[in-house]
Amino acid sequence: MSATFDPAQIEHYLASLGGASPHTQAAYRRDLAHFTRYWDGAAAKSGGVVDAQAVRGFVAWMHRQGLGGRSIARTLSALRGLFRFLMKQGLVRDNPVTDVRAPKSPQRLPRTLDVDQAHRLLDARPTAPLAVRDLAMWELAYSCGLRVSELTGLDLATVDLRAREARVLGKGRKERLVPIGSQALLAVERWLPARALLAAPGETALFVGRKGGRISVAEVQARLKAWARQQGIEVPVHPHMLRHSFATHLLESSGDLRAVQELLGHSDIRTTQVYTHLDFQHLARVYDAAHPRAKRKP
Repeated sequence: MSATFDPAQIEHYLASLGGASPHTQAAYRRDLAHFTRYWDGAAAKSGGVVDAQAVRGFVAWMHRQGLGGRSIARTLSALRGLFRFLMKQGLVRDNPVTDVRAPKSPQRLPRTLDVDQAHRLLDARPTAPLAVRDLAMWELAYSCGLRVSELTGLDLATVDLRAREARVLGKGRKERLVPIGSQALLAVERWLPARALLAAPGETALFVGRKGGRISVAEVQARLKAWARQQGIEVPVHPHMLRHSFATHLLESSGDLRAVQELLGHSDIRTTQVYTHLDFQHLARVYDAAHPRAKRKP
């Protein structure tokens, strides 16, 4: 590849992303800003020409800046998209990023609550309307393995208490049907009379805030963090931890990875397999504590 690159081309590319969400556009702008900073110093050395070697130099530069493998991979993805756009515009002949890959990052296992912590979080019996709502949210998130955006996106019409199931709109607007456990069912039933008093006229959301509109993701995060502290849980708890805990506890009990994949709404089972590592860690701890030949001799 030998393509002369002008940083102004980035703005044309970002303008072409008008159909993408504001979050996606902001992420691409942030990632491509890394390349602009790098190119300010590297352009003179290469005569302004971008090739695979220049891109590999960019990867090395990002690594020196302290960026991890995932961040580098995301930035390369944005840069790959930029050059695809420039090819369509006839401004470059090929894509110098095609065969460049980010260094692998060590896999970070998700943090979960153990079963006792989950019980401690959910065994409250609140009476204040907003606290009743909060418990219903935590029970439903843990019972169904919901992302926080899926939880806040639930409508009254998408939850069928008689059938004990909820229709959830996940990533990529993919819909899935999930069962609702008995404790979550009771918690939602306790919340509905309070919701009727709080919800603004015509509001469709299952969970509403003080002003009667759909509760925000930020409010859910803040309420759960405070709730967990009140229940004596010392680790910081966030909504996604309930989803991780759901998957881990279900896999420990059933061993059915495919079922967990379906319930979580993962399109690729490799995404779900991270929970097998968590399950193995649990088994390893049990083995080390219990097996007579596992303990070190003094």
